[in-house]
Amino acid sequence: MDGFWLTGSDDALGLLTPARGVARLGYWGPSGFDQSLDELAALVAALVPHGILDDGEAMCWFPEAGQGFTGHPALLGHRDGIELVTQLELVRRDGGTLTYADARAEIEVELALTIDAATNVVTSRTTVRNLSATPLTLDWCAAGAVEVPHAELLLFDGRWVREFTPVRQTLVTGIIAKENRTGRTSHHAPPFMLVGEAGFGEAHGEVFALHLAWSGNHRMFAERLRDGRIQLQAGELLAPGEIILARGESYTSPALYIARSDVGLNGISARLHPFVRDIILGGRLRGKPRKVHINSWEAVYFAHDHAGLCALADAAAQVGAERFVLDDGWFKGRGDDRAGLGDWVPDAVKYPRGLKPLIDHVHGLGMDFGLWVEPEMANADSDLLRAHPDWVLGAPGRTQLLGRGQYALDLTRSEVTDHLFGVLDGLLRDNAIAYLKWDMNRDLVHAVSGGRGAVHRQTLALYTLIDRLCAAHPHVEIEACASGGARADYEILKRTDRIWTSDCNDPIERQAIQRAFSIFFPPEVMGAHFGPADCHTTARRSSAAMRAWTAFAGHMGIEADLRRCSETELATLAGTIAHYKAWRDVLHGGATLRLETADPGCIAVAFGGPRDWIVSVAQVATAPHAAPLPLRLPMCAEETSYRAELLNPRAGRQRAMRSTTPFIRGDAIAVDGALLARRGLHLPILHAGEIAVVQLTEVTS
Repeated sequence: MDGFWLTGSDDALGLLTPARGVARLGYWGPSGFDQSLDELAALVAALVPHGILDDGEAMCWFPEAGQGFTGHPALLGHRDGIELVTQLELVRRDGGTLTYADARAEIEVELALTIDAATNVVTSRTTVRNLSATPLTLDWCAAGAVEVPHAELLLFDGRWVREFTPVRQTLVTGIIAKENRTGRTSHHAPPFMLVGEAGFGEAHGEVFALHLAWSGNHRMFAERLRDGRIQLQAGELLAPGEIILARGESYTSPALYIARSDVGLNGISARLHPFVRDIILGGRLRGKPRKVHINSWEAVYFAHDHAGLCALADAAAQVGAERFVLDDGWFKGRGDDRAGLGDWVPDAVKYPRGLKPLIDHVHGLGMDFGLWVEPEMANADSDLLRAHPDWVLGAPGRTQLLGRGQYALDLTRSEVTDHLFGVLDGLLRDNAIAYLKWDMNRDLVHAVSGGRGAVHRQTLALYTLIDRLCAAHPHVEIEACASGGARADYEILKRTDRIWTSDCNDPIERQAIQRAFSIFFPPEVMGAHFGPADCHTTARRSSAAMRAWTAFAGHMGIEADLRRCSETELATLAGTIAHYKAWRDVLHGGATLRLETADPGCIAVAFGGPRDWIVSVAQVATAPHAAPLPLRLPMCAEETSYRAELLNPRAGRQRAMRSTTPFIRGDAIAVDGALLARRGLHLPILHAGEIAVVQLTEVTS
């Protein structure tokens, strides 16, 4: 049997190309052996039980019902209501790009597979081309179908202010699917999936990670076939009739990124984080200090006045902020969330001389200026929709539901995107703005344009609009936000610089959200803010240390009214910002290791390496035992001495302990790496809502 290998620095994929049907994945694992296709073919030959077709289940990278596959096929479509039946045959192969055709079905399918040599991340895309005069309606087109040997799934649930909630399930039979129809990646079904051997953890077990890089609707599923094998598929979730291909037209799926690890979830992050840094971001954040933000939202909401905002900026500069981001409420008629959206000019009452006086004040403090926008949306009470009510996205004659009091604009219409580019371009040309926080605060409902479903075209139009703006203003950074973390994927990240992880700034919730988010995203793109002591999304009160050090673990920012903070809070925040600035090069260029502890209410993460580390240990719930076990630090190298120091010692912690150690009281100690890795480090006894942060620096002789 013919075939080929895709080989990275550590992993190899062996794909077999049969005479009939699509290439089959025969091997995915460590490289470095004699990669014989003949031996692989002999091992892959499947047993065929009684009661099914003579050739068995034709599982492959793009399984077809027409080839005898009775599971969920990779392609579903029809012509004039007649089901499309395919029996693809290989026409040509150019490296990992395989072109298949079916003359009778008048269709061509191209599978594009690549492996990044440095990180071993695999990319899979599918292109379907209609060769018939009869239009082809696509109902489903998978970006790929991956056969895996494991049945334990880790998917992600959530809601607003509680994103990236991990859910473990075991696939026993049938299909477990996550679907999203919100027109963005969603709070409740983000396009990420992990599958691994039973009981896989942060540092153990083989794991496969899949991410569909798409900011619109999607579907991901795992299916156990009747012969026991398991396939994973992911693709765009299409509305009926959304993709209709005329002769010669084609559809290309979103990219499916796949990584494999032999050492659990930390191994997945070790591959995905550098892939994001160098491939998705193109290296543009490498070596670039991630500036500390002050965002005005939870400080002032819609109540903007020049003197108050200048005072907020003054307070932010004093604690070390480097960028002032003016959030919602600055534009014409914006007294609340029911009016003004779409009219992107400064409100004449709040800003009688425009934004320049505030920008000048911010610049005088040595800070950049950033601005909140939500270009895809508009209120009915806006000059924009009074002039162009037909610009609302939706099915004609149907009532369009509101979300946060607003409508979505139809970006598939060039006059709409031309208008949006014009106003945004004007804002950036007329004002010294270094940063845009780009929000999207509602789900899409009956998103129809031109008589067809429009989420696919709407999403592509969004990408084109942002790309156009970036080309015109290459030095402006953009943050992707959607009611918090409801638009988080690698495709939006290709054209933005930060993802707002969640609208929840409660550090207890944030610790869990950020831990899950960190599996797929490195910390420098994870927006994390120091919020008010009393969190409006949870009604919980938290300490300044817990808020500040939780924000320290990402792209650090502030979202609190510093004018109302106590001197103690400001001192804690300023001290943490100073540590952030000293460590951000290490934090944002190194590894993220989620550490396993015996206490489920303790979240421990190490950042940095290979020589220096920051270890954050947050107690988010009451500990089950009177004292914590020593925290093992497996990243510490043997035969290496480390200087360990608690960065945030607090006398109050001693109330939980009859006796302490010099380390817990704030003294630096020297410890051998073997002891830290195998014995572990004794940390303070923490109450729920407290955090300990340790600095480990390699001692050089």
